[in-house]
Amino acid sequence: MFRSGYRGLFTATSSLGRGASPWSIALIAVALVVALPVLVVFAHIAMPTDGVWQHLASTVLGRYLNNTFWLVVTVGLGTLIIGTGTAWLVVMCRFPGKRLFEWALLLPLAVPTYVIAYAYTDFLQFAGPLQSLLRETFGWEYGDYYFPNVRSLGGAATVITLVLYPYVYLLARASFLEQSVCVLDVGRTLGRGPWKLFASVAVPLARPALVGGVSLVLMETLNEFGAVQFFGVDTFTTGIYRTWFGMGEQVAAAQLAACLLTFVIVLVLLERWSRGKRRYFHTTNRYQQLPEYALHGWRASAATLACLVPVLVGFLLPSGILLNLALQGGDSLWGSRFIGYAWNSLGLATVASLIAVGLAVVLSYGVRMHDTGFARVASRVASMGYAIPGSVVAVGILIPFTWLDNALNTWFNHHFGYIIGLVFSGSAFILLYAYVVRFLAVSFNAVEASLGKVTPSMDAASRTLGQTAGGTLRHIHTPMMRSSLLAAGILVFVDVMKELPATIILRPFNFDTLAVRAHNLASDERLAEASTSSLAIVVVGILPVILLSMAMRRSRPGAKS
Repeated sequence: MFRSGYRGLFTATSSLGRGASPWSIALIAVALVVALPVLVVFAHIAMPTDGVWQHLASTVLGRYLNNTFWLVVTVGLGTLIIGTGTAWLVVMCRFPGKRLFEWALLLPLAVPTYVIAYAYTDFLQFAGPLQSLLRETFGWEYGDYYFPNVRSLGGAATVITLVLYPYVYLLARASFLEQSVCVLDVGRTLGRGPWKLFASVAVPLARPALVGGVSLVLMETLNEFGAVQFFGVDTFTTGIYRTWFGMGEQVAAAQLAACLLTFVIVLVLLERWSRGKRRYFHTTNRYQQLPEYALHGWRASAATLACLVPVLVGFLLPSGILLNLALQGGDSLWGSRFIGYAWNSLGLATVASLIAVGLAVVLSYGVRMHDTGFARVASRVASMGYAIPGSVVAVGILIPFTWLDNALNTWFNHHFGYIIGLVFSGSAFILLYAYVVRFLAVSFNAVEASLGKVTPSMDAASRTLGQTAGGTLRHIHTPMMRSSLLAAGILVFVDVMKELPATIILRPFNFDTLAVRAHNLASDERLAEASTSSLAIVVVGILPVILLSMAMRRSRPGAKS
C-alpha cells in the first residue's frame, strides 16, 4: 500500500513537472511557503507525550468534544440562516433601509468576539443594568425570576453567531450579485415567485459561496478562544492553549491542533463528496441590472426588521455599551499613543489583505490551469492554517525563523565580525507571514468559489484570440470576480485587525496594536479602559467596510454606477 501510494504521488509530481508552467511553479512555491507552519505542527504527531494523552482522555477530552460539536452545529446553522437570508434581501428586494443595511450588516465583523462577550456580560449579569432595571421595575428579588446565564455554551454560541454571520452574508451577497439575469428569468417563466426563486434557483447556484462562508465560520468557531474562555466553556481550542501554556506540554498541544485540523479537512472533503461532479458555471455574458422586488406593507416591515435585528444586537447595542463605559472611565493613555496603535493595526491589515488576496488568486488560478490531484492537495494544505489556533501557528513560525536568524547571525559574526540582529523573527515580516498563513483560507475560499463559476469555454475563447494565461486572468476573470475579490479583502482586513494570539507572541518589541492593548486591559478586568481601544478597532474598520461594500454593489457587470 505504501509503495503504491508513493508511486501515485511520484506520478502526479512527475506529470506536473512535465507540464510545468509559471503558474504551476508559483502554485507549488506558494503552497510550500504558506504550509511551512502547518507542516511543523504535524511533525509533532509522532513524538511521545509521556502519558499526557491518557490523562486528557480520562478527564477533559470528552467535554472538549461535546462542547465543540454543539458549538459548531449551532453557530453554523445560525450564521447560514442569517447570512443567506439578509444577503438575498439586500440584493434582490427593495424595502426601507436597504442601502443602509448593505454595509451595516457587515459592521459586527469590526468588533472582536471577546470584546462583545465582555460587553454583554457586563450588560446581562445579575448586577448589570438590564437585570437591575427589571428588579427595580417589578420589585423582584434574587430568586424571584429566571434569567438565562450568558456565561454558558448557549451564550457563547449566540455571541459567536452575531459576530461571524457576516462571513456568510458577504460571500452570499457577492455570489447573488454575480448571478446571471437569464437564469433568474428562466425561473420566473417557470412560475417561480421571489421566495421559490430564492430557494430553488439562487441558493443552489450560490452553494460554493455559501459553503465557503460556512467553512470560514466553522474554522473561526473552532479557533475561538477569548469568548469561550471568558464564558467558561471548555472547547478544543481552550484545551490546546491550556495544554500548551498551562501544562507546558507543547507536543500534546500540537497533537490536539493536528486533530482539530484533521476534523476540518474531513468536513471539507465530506462537502465536496456530497457535491459530486456538479459544477456551477455561467454560460452567458448577459449581465444586466438585477431586478428588485418591491416589498410593501408587512413584508417590507418584516424585511427591515430581519436586517435590523442582527445589526442591533451584533453591533449597535455592544458598541453603545462600550461607548458608555469609555465615557465613564476610558483609557488614561488615550491620545497620541493611540495614533501609533491605529497606524500599526491599519498598516498590517492593509498589507496582509493585499498579499493574501494575491496569493489566493495564484493558488486558485494555478489549480484551474493544472487541475491535478497534486495541485488540489497543495492548495488545500496551503489554506489549512486557518484551522490552527493563532498561538500554535506562531510557534510553528518561530521555530524555523528563529533557527534561520541564529544561522545568519552566526555566519555574519564568523565572516564579518558583527551580528545583524533578528532580521526575520524580530521584525514585522514575521507578523505578516503569520497573518497570511492564518487567513489565506479566507481569501482562497472566496476567490475559488467565484473562479469556479466561470465556464472553461471563456478560457478557450480567450486563448484562441491570442491571450496568454495571465492576460486571460487579467482581462476576463478579474473583472468578473471583482466583487468576490473585494469581499475577500474585507474579510482578511477585518480579521487581521482583530487577530490577537499570534500578534502577542510575534510582535516586535515596542510594537503594539489596538487588539493587543484592548486584550491586555480586558484580561485584567479593566473593561472600561479596554473599551477605548475596542472602539478604536471599530472606528478603524468601519470606513473600509462601508467603502468596499459600496464598491461591491457597483462591481457587478451591467450595474448602474
